[in-house]
Amino acid sequence: MFKLLTTGFWEALARLILRNKIFILIAISIATVFLSMQWKNMRFTYTEANLLPDDHKVNLTYKAFLDIFGEEGNLIVLGVKDSSVFEVEKLNAWNALAEGFKAYDEIETVISIKDLQKLVKNTDKNQFDLEPFIKDSITSSQEIIKLQNDLFKKYPFYDNFLFNAETKTLRTALYLKKDIVNTSVRKDFIIEDLQAEIESFESAHNINVRVSGMPYIRTLNSQNIVDEIGVFIGAALLVTSLIFFLFFRSFRATFISLIVVCIGVMWTFGILGLLNYEITVLTALIPPLIIVIGIPNCIFLINKYQHEVKSHGNKVKSLQRVITKIGNATLMTNVTTASGFATFILTESKLLKEFGIVASLSILAIFILCLLIIPIIYTFLPFPKDRHLEHLNKRWIGGFVDWMERMVKHKKITIYTTAIILIMASMIGINQIKISGSLIEDMPKNKQFFKDIRFFEEEFNGIMPLEIMVDTKRKKGVMKLATLKRINEVEELIIETPELSKPISVVSLVKYSKQAYYNGNPKYYQLPTSQENSFILSYAKNSNSDVDLLKNFVDSTGQYARITTFMKDIGTDKMERIQEDIQNKINKVFPKERYNVSMTGKALVFQKGTKYLVRNLIISLSLAIFLISLFMAYLFRSFRMIIVSLIPNLLPLLVTAGLMGYLGVPIKPSTILVFSIAFGISVDDTIHFLAKYRQELQANHWKIRKSVYAALRETGVSMFYTSIVLFFGFSVFTISSFGGTVALGALVSITLLFAMLSNLLLLPSMLLSLERNIANKEVLRKPTIDIIPSEDEDLDNQE
Repeated sequence: MFKLLTTGFWEALARLILRNKIFILIAISIATVFLSMQWKNMRFTYTEANLLPDDHKVNLTYKAFLDIFGEEGNLIVLGVKDSSVFEVEKLNAWNALAEGFKAYDEIETVISIKDLQKLVKNTDKNQFDLEPFIKDSITSSQEIIKLQNDLFKKYPFYDNFLFNAETKTLRTALYLKKDIVNTSVRKDFIIEDLQAEIESFESAHNINVRVSGMPYIRTLNSQNIVDEIGVFIGAALLVTSLIFFLFFRSFRATFISLIVVCIGVMWTFGILGLLNYEITVLTALIPPLIIVIGIPNCIFLINKYQHEVKSHGNKVKSLQRVITKIGNATLMTNVTTASGFATFILTESKLLKEFGIVASLSILAIFILCLLIIPIIYTFLPFPKDRHLEHLNKRWIGGFVDWMERMVKHKKITIYTTAIILIMASMIGINQIKISGSLIEDMPKNKQFFKDIRFFEEEFNGIMPLEIMVDTKRKKGVMKLATLKRINEVEELIIETPELSKPISVVSLVKYSKQAYYNGNPKYYQLPTSQENSFILSYAKNSNSDVDLLKNFVDSTGQYARITTFMKDIGTDKMERIQEDIQNKINKVFPKERYNVSMTGKALVFQKGTKYLVRNLIISLSLAIFLISLFMAYLFRSFRMIIVSLIPNLLPLLVTAGLMGYLGVPIKPSTILVFSIAFGISVDDTIHFLAKYRQELQANHWKIRKSVYAALRETGVSMFYTSIVLFFGFSVFTISSFGGTVALGALVSITLLFAMLSNLLLLPSMLLSLERNIANKEVLRKPTIDIIPSEDEDLDNQE
């Protein structure tokens, strides 16, 4: 297929484009309209990113749990920490706020202080009755004192569920209907109804209400992603167009480039809609990414056109040469960039796979748009004026090129020493990199919902659910005293773990039943003895009071039980140690021949997914290196040149990884992307330099030193300009409120800056040092693809 990419092919393509310009513009317009119509299929994700394959063991365990107990992430919590809430009027208003939510169709259950009820022993009927702590409303401060005494001291069953006895913090629990948790209905309720009710309560009673819970966090986090897409696109357009204008000093050229990249962004959204993919925190990065990658394409093409016009004054000939000379080079660089993204397609992660597909298709699309639109538009425009060509005479960049040449000529030892020191320092830093499996680490720290997460962590030990499911392997096995005792032993370990909240399970209900049997005496809040068990449970069976509570802890057959606790946002290492401790306890307490016990929950699934992605990082990066190596082998027909070309591009990746270790930036889903993206982009400079170097060798009769310096001078300017565009373009992501996006932007920018210096200093130095073994006529045979034709052309313009 590469045989098509010859000079003859590009000349034929140039004639085809310029002779059918109206038809091509109509075709682009139709394609743009068609893809714009697909926008209606775009949707924003309503679930956490599942980083694991569907058939992964961890996902299967989680699905098995959901099949038995239903969606576990349907809890929204409201909290207040204000002493004035224990005034009669405000406490009644707090309870009324909770009561009002019961009228909403989206709400399944509301549990507030007013909904709490005592289990009371009814000796006449041999059953437990329910009596509310608050019958109608609070009428006096004495009732509040009695309520506090009951809840904070006498009934441990409710402690740390709706209140913190030590800090007097109150909480209300809203359980969404499970069938709407992962739909847009959840978003509409939270954004439109929930927040309006809370704001009204806060303004009326001057009390700050904290809100959290996984549905709430997910909704506001997704909304933040939506809000930032527009900001990213606007910032990327502003920064790249400003740099473009400073380079060309032409409003016309700048406007043309903006038109092209804006159409590219429209196509990207259309591809998302056409493939029916969700917009996630990763795919939201692609539209501004296309702007950042598209502008350098425009620079190459417009710069070449202006140089050609200045050289011979023939506009048609200039546009033909833009396509024939720059089309091939730009195609190769875009293909290598797309390859870096495309490696994610081969991972097992749906999140990364969708990101890779959309990004690689969008990069190829922006190349096609640049190649078609820019030459065609210039056919309709008048001949460039002298002021449009003034920037071609500027030599302010000459000082930088002179410095590079001096370094390569006289400071090769310094360059090698610096590279070795960087490698050694980076290896030390790499050993300090940690893996983060936190669900909330990347969330915007300055947003109120993130501050509320920290509030609930401090007051109630977290909001991220961790579930333990006990399979007794027989119906009604849960209520056996032996099973309850085993569950209780695991709960005791959870209670001793400061990073976990007080667990909730059927054991708590059974303990509460015993306390009720002994007339509410708190010292009897414990599991019944074998003698007590039968008649206490007989009271429970005769009563309807435990049905609603029991169904949340035990399945309908009585075979499965759940232990629910909530986690703080802790590091992956600490989370793994806690999981290991609990698992060891489970293995010790529950005989495997009689019980199947599994741990699951969203926090655990996400943590396991992050670990899984790290392995995918190694695979995708190795694959990117392999694919690009194959490409360069076919391009240069030299194994030795592959080695020489890879070293300057791997060094920046090592430096970046080392910086991550030193700066404490962990490996997580967002930062995992850095390496494959940066490698795919940075290798473009290597291809440009080596292609020009080979051309200079042929022109200079294989005089190696002369060819290296000539290639350095010719490519140095364009590599500098494109690196500046890419550096500031990716720096746009640092304005994000998401920590992971900030890290991604900063790390890719730094990597590309190092890659430019590496390709302009280390690569030519290696060519000079290894000239006898590598840079000779036998090694650099006729290429398969002529990226840069050997006729007399100014490469500075071609690139």
